[in-house]
Amino acid sequence: MSGHSKWATIKHKKGAADKARGKLFAKIARQIEVAARDGGGDPDSNATLRTMVQKGKAAQMTNDAIDRAIKRGTGESEGGQYESIMYEGYAPGGVALLIDVLTDNRNRTGAEIRNVFSKLGGSMAEPGAVSWQFSRRGIVLVGGAADEDDVLMAALDAGADDVADDGGTWRVTCEPSAVFEVRDALVAAGFDVVSADSPMVSDNLVPVESVEDAKKVLRIMEAIEDNDDVQDVFSNFDIADDVMEAAAG
Repeated sequence: MSGHSKWATIKHKKGAADKARGKLFAKIARQIEVAARDGGGDPDSNATLRTMVQKGKAAQMTNDAIDRAIKRGTGESEGGQYESIMYEGYAPGGVALLIDVLTDNRNRTGAEIRNVFSKLGGSMAEPGAVSWQFSRRGIVLVGGAADEDDVLMAALDAGADDVADDGGTWRVTCEPSAVFEVRDALVAAGFDVVSADSPMVSDNLVPVESVEDAKKVLRIMEAIEDNDDVQDVFSNFDIADDVMEAAAG
């Protein structure tokens, strides 16, 4: 199973916990704030903000929370000054990691991420050493109980490019800018949408074959993502479903 799809499914299941949901809201709010600061507070004229607002609504953030984040970004209320950084590194076994960060203190965040790599058997990489393997794509995951032809028809009508079996879910791919339109169309058609996002995805997959090795990869990804400044962690691992279930359990 490719890194993004299975990782998204695991995070979705864990996101039912209030603590995890609160952390997710805080990260999306920061993304909304930065988008409003950089491009203005009107989602109709700021495509990045529109995407972040859609992401917040998909995660069930309240309109008030979204509005407060926009106001912080436009200066109508006090907010932070965040810098966007993409760190690169390797998990155990040579699995590539891209780490998307918004931070108000580059030195602190860099030291904290480096410490996670050091403790859990990974290593930081120089800029460009990992990122060349990844490109941004729109990915919508639909519950696997749905009929493939029905998912394909609804997805293609909404502007998707492809639908593929991703081992327990259907992976719908599209342009990053269309991901939430495709999601909304699938929800309207009655499908169980597990997640919708525009991650960095790699076609150069690294197989992880044992449960123990899979645990090491998931452990370092979870530890990095637990950092409040980390917005997302992208990876190129390829783990079989049974190995992933055993490792995640």
